[in-house]
Amino acid sequence: MNTVLGIFLHAVGGFCAASFYLPIKKVKQWAWETYWLVQGFASWIIAPWLLSWMTVPDGQLLHIVINAPASSAFWSFFFGALWGIGGLMFGLSLRYLGISLGQSIALGFCTAFGTMVPPIYHGELAQLFGTTSGLLTMFGVSVTLAGIAVVGYAGTLKEKNLTEEEKKAAIKEFALKKGILIAIFSGIMSSCMAFAISAGEPIRDLAVEVGTPGIYSNNPVYIFIMAGGFISNFLWCIYLGIQNKTLSDYTNFKGSFFGKNLIYSWIGGFTWYFQFFFYGMGERQLGDNFSFASWSIHMAFIIAFSNMWGLILKEWKGSNIKIYTYLLIGIIILIGSTFIIGWGTYIAN
Repeated sequence: MNTVLGIFLHAVGGFCAASFYLPIKKVKQWAWETYWLVQGFASWIIAPWLLSWMTVPDGQLLHIVINAPASSAFWSFFFGALWGIGGLMFGLSLRYLGISLGQSIALGFCTAFGTMVPPIYHGELAQLFGTTSGLLTMFGVSVTLAGIAVVGYAGTLKEKNLTEEEKKAAIKEFALKKGILIAIFSGIMSSCMAFAISAGEPIRDLAVEVGTPGIYSNNPVYIFIMAGGFISNFLWCIYLGIQNKTLSDYTNFKGSFFGKNLIYSWIGGFTWYFQFFFYGMGERQLGDNFSFASWSIHMAFIIAFSNMWGLILKEWKGSNIKIYTYLLIGIIILIGSTFIIGWGTYIAN
């Protein structure tokens, strides 16, 4: 176990998560449901199998999948499907709020539920308050939530400060109320990923038994989780395709945009998946005692990097110095919270 390496791996994963929507923004002449499903096929079907095949000993991947305990496989798939609904809403929140504000609000709720619910569920919350390391970790989670609140407040000030024309110029389909409701629901449902990973522990143990390095042992679990996520997204996107009469997007090969859209969507999909690839390695480096803290660290980095992209893409254009100050303070608090949580994990280990 290596705390510093674990935090670094979460930072890399957070950067991937915050960046996946950039290539997708280049997609043209496809409906939202079309490119979301195409990127989903890359991130939830191809990538988990490919990365598992690359990191599991030769010939053992199918053995793990076939012999995975039925209960573990089912609950990983089930919670993955619920997480998939959150991911679906997450994509919509970025559509209506932009990368910066959408990720901050959605992942704020995701952090709170994803970090706190697992230890409550396992009856370990009281133990955390009984140790110095546990108290430091819980304090770090509180600081994370405070940072999220500050970033969210900056977004509120931005919304009040800009005209409707300025909002549309920065984010084409900007819709604050609709976006916030979707982001809240997304955050709650996305927290099911923490349950899915926890449910996959027997599969992770089986992977280690057949010789998979511990740092890669989460990869086979993602095959079940992502399959569940893909199913929920597939059903909804096909429904939207039928309702909006956009299924022809999948078979319209005229012009040069089809190939480019496919490439951009798949780049976005693989980038999306890499967040979990690095998350799994980071969690292993933080140790079993406080692996739940990985969720908070991971979310903090995503929010910090997404706001960085928001600034680069001028989503905050037209904001005054007060708004930028709150945004900067919120990002600093979020980054600082990861070190507090890392300190608590270091003491525990």
